[in-house]
Amino acid sequence: MPDTAIRVAEDAHGALAYAIPCPPERLPAVRPEALLAAWDAARAGAAAGRWGPARTLVFRRANAEPTVLAIADRDARCWAEAVDRGAGLCTLAGLALCLRLLALVEVMGRAEWLIGLFDVTPQGVDLHPALLRAAAGMPLDAGARFDAEELRRLLSRGLPARASA
Repeated sequence: MPDTAIRVAEDAHGALAYAIPCPPERLPAVRPEALLAAWDAARAGAAAGRWGPARTLVFRRANAEPTVLAIADRDARCWAEAVDRGAGLCTLAGLALCLRLLALVEVMGRAEWLIGLFDVTPQGVDLHPALLRAAAGMPLDAGARFDAEELRRLLSRGLPARASA
Protein backbone atom coordinates (compact mmCIF):
# COMPACT_ATOMS: atom_id res chain seq x y z
CA MET A 1 0.00 0.00 0.00
CA PRO A 2 1.50 3.40 -0.97
CA ASP A 3 2.32 5.91 1.76
CA THR A 4 -0.55 8.42 2.07
CA ALA A 5 0.61 10.14 5.26
CA ILE A 6 1.24 13.87 5.16
CA ARG A 7 4.01 14.99 7.47
CA VAL A 8 3.68 18.48 8.99
CA ALA A 9 6.41 20.51 10.69
CA GLU A 10 6.58 24.07 11.98
CA ASP A 11 9.54 26.26 11.13
CA ALA A 12 11.18 28.86 13.40
CA HIS A 13 8.88 31.59 12.05
CA GLY A 14 5.64 29.72 12.73
CA ALA A 15 5.05 28.67 9.12
CA LEU A 16 3.89 25.12 8.52
CA ALA A 17 5.55 22.82 6.00
CA TYR A 18 3.64 19.85 4.58
CA ALA A 19 5.41 16.87 2.99
CA ILE A 20 2.80 15.36 0.66
CA PRO A 21 3.36 11.90 -0.85
CA CYS A 22 1.79 12.64 -4.26
CA PRO A 23 1.51 15.49 -6.77
CA PRO A 24 -1.51 17.84 -6.80
CA GLU A 25 -3.00 16.18 -9.88
CA ARG A 26 -3.38 12.91 -7.93
CA LEU A 27 -5.36 14.38 -5.03
CA PRO A 28 -8.82 12.87 -4.64
CA ALA A 29 -12.13 14.40 -5.63
CA VAL A 30 -14.31 15.88 -2.89
CA ARG A 31 -18.05 16.10 -2.37
CA PRO A 32 -19.67 19.28 -3.74
CA GLU A 33 -21.39 19.82 -0.37
CA ALA A 34 -18.03 19.71 1.40
CA LEU A 35 -16.63 22.30 -1.01
CA LEU A 36 -19.53 24.65 -0.38
CA ALA A 37 -19.27 24.12 3.40
CA ALA A 38 -15.53 24.92 3.21
CA TRP A 39 -16.35 28.14 1.34
CA ASP A 40 -18.79 29.15 4.09
CA ALA A 41 -16.28 28.24 6.82
CA ALA A 42 -13.61 30.34 5.10
CA ARG A 43 -15.91 33.35 4.95
CA ALA A 44 -16.70 32.92 8.65
CA GLY A 45 -12.99 32.60 9.43
CA ALA A 46 -12.24 35.82 7.57
CA ALA A 47 -15.03 37.63 9.41
CA ALA A 48 -13.50 36.41 12.70
CA GLY A 49 -9.97 37.41 11.65
CA ARG A 50 -8.57 33.85 11.71
CA TRP A 51 -5.84 34.33 9.11
CA GLY A 52 -3.75 31.27 9.98
CA PRO A 53 -0.06 30.71 9.42
CA ALA A 54 1.82 30.66 6.15
CA ARG A 55 2.06 27.17 4.73
CA THR A 56 4.47 25.52 2.32
CA LEU A 57 3.24 22.43 0.46
CA VAL A 58 5.90 20.09 -0.89
CA PHE A 59 4.43 17.49 -3.27
CA ARG A 60 6.59 14.44 -3.91
CA ARG A 61 6.89 13.25 -7.51
CA ALA A 62 8.30 9.95 -8.68
CA ASN A 63 11.62 10.45 -10.47
CA ALA A 64 11.30 14.25 -10.52
CA GLU A 65 11.85 17.31 -8.39
CA PRO A 66 9.02 17.98 -5.95
CA THR A 67 6.43 20.66 -6.64
CA VAL A 68 6.53 23.37 -3.97
CA LEU A 69 3.56 25.67 -3.41
CA ALA A 70 3.32 28.48 -0.86
CA ILE A 71 0.12 29.61 0.82
CA ALA A 72 1.36 32.98 2.01
CA ASP A 73 -1.28 35.48 0.88
CA ARG A 74 -3.45 36.59 3.81
CA ASP A 75 -6.72 35.55 2.18
CA ALA A 76 -5.38 32.17 1.06
CA ARG A 77 -4.01 31.59 4.57
CA CYS A 78 -7.47 32.29 5.96
CA TRP A 79 -9.11 29.82 3.58
CA ALA A 80 -6.48 27.18 4.38
CA GLU A 81 -6.94 27.77 8.11
CA ALA A 82 -10.70 27.28 7.81
CA VAL A 83 -10.26 23.97 5.99
CA ASP A 84 -7.58 22.88 8.45
CA ARG A 85 -9.95 23.54 11.37
CA GLY A 86 -12.76 21.61 9.69
CA ALA A 87 -11.28 18.81 7.60
CA GLY A 88 -7.60 18.87 8.52
CA LEU A 89 -4.80 19.59 6.07
CA CYS A 90 -2.81 16.62 7.34
CA THR A 91 -4.98 14.26 5.26
CA LEU A 92 -5.15 13.92 1.49
CA ALA A 93 -8.91 14.50 1.62
CA GLY A 94 -8.56 17.70 3.64
CA LEU A 95 -5.71 18.96 1.48
CA ALA A 96 -7.71 18.18 -1.67
CA LEU A 97 -10.63 20.17 -0.28
CA CYS A 98 -8.41 23.15 0.53
CA LEU A 99 -6.67 23.20 -2.84
CA ARG A 100 -9.93 22.80 -4.76
CA LEU A 101 -11.40 25.70 -2.80
CA LEU A 102 -8.39 27.89 -3.57
CA ALA A 103 -8.39 26.76 -7.21
CA LEU A 104 -12.09 27.57 -7.54
CA VAL A 105 -11.59 31.08 -6.16
CA GLU A 106 -8.61 31.57 -8.47
CA VAL A 107 -10.35 30.35 -11.64
CA MET A 108 -13.43 32.45 -10.86
CA GLY A 109 -11.16 35.48 -10.87
CA ARG A 110 -9.44 34.77 -14.18
CA ALA A 111 -12.06 33.04 -16.34
CA GLU A 112 -14.52 35.78 -17.30
CA TRP A 113 -16.82 33.27 -18.98
CA LEU A 114 -17.67 31.89 -15.50
CA ILE A 115 -19.38 35.11 -14.41
CA GLY A 116 -22.91 33.80 -15.01
CA LEU A 117 -22.23 30.67 -12.95
CA PHE A 118 -21.76 32.32 -9.56
CA ASP A 119 -22.88 35.29 -7.54
CA VAL A 120 -21.02 36.60 -4.50
CA THR A 121 -23.20 38.61 -2.13
CA PRO A 122 -22.79 39.92 1.41
CA GLN A 123 -24.75 36.86 2.56
CA GLY A 124 -22.50 34.35 0.84
CA VAL A 125 -21.92 32.76 -2.52
CA ASP A 126 -24.36 31.21 -4.92
CA LEU A 127 -22.54 28.70 -7.11
CA HIS A 128 -24.27 27.01 -10.02
CA PRO A 129 -24.55 23.31 -9.10
CA ALA A 130 -22.70 22.31 -12.28
CA LEU A 131 -19.76 24.56 -11.40
CA LEU A 132 -19.69 23.18 -7.89
CA ARG A 133 -19.76 19.57 -9.18
CA ALA A 134 -17.01 20.27 -11.70
CA ALA A 135 -14.76 21.92 -9.10
CA ALA A 136 -15.33 19.06 -6.68
CA GLY A 137 -14.50 16.36 -9.21
CA MET A 138 -12.13 17.53 -11.92
CA PRO A 139 -8.41 17.02 -11.35
CA LEU A 140 -6.09 19.83 -10.39
CA ASP A 141 -3.11 20.57 -12.61
CA ALA A 142 0.53 20.34 -11.55
CA GLY A 143 0.31 23.83 -10.00
CA ALA A 144 -2.84 22.90 -8.00
CA ARG A 145 -5.05 25.02 -10.26
CA PHE A 146 -7.96 24.21 -12.52
CA ASP A 147 -7.38 24.13 -16.25
CA ALA A 148 -9.91 26.79 -17.32
CA GLU A 149 -10.39 25.30 -20.78
CA GLU A 150 -11.00 21.82 -19.40
CA LEU A 151 -13.48 23.34 -16.96
CA ARG A 152 -15.20 25.10 -19.87
CA ARG A 153 -15.42 21.79 -21.77
CA LEU A 154 -16.92 20.03 -18.75
CA LEU A 155 -19.48 22.76 -18.22
CA SER A 156 -20.38 23.10 -21.89
CA ARG A 157 -21.75 19.56 -21.97
CA GLY A 158 -25.09 20.98 -21.05
CA LEU A 159 -25.84 23.28 -18.17
CA PRO A 160 -29.38 23.11 -16.95
CA ALA A 161 -31.10 26.47 -16.63
CA ARG A 162 -30.73 28.13 -13.25
CA ALA A 163 -33.89 28.00 -11.20
CA SER A 164 -35.41 31.35 -10.29
CA ALA A 165 -35.46 32.19 -6.62
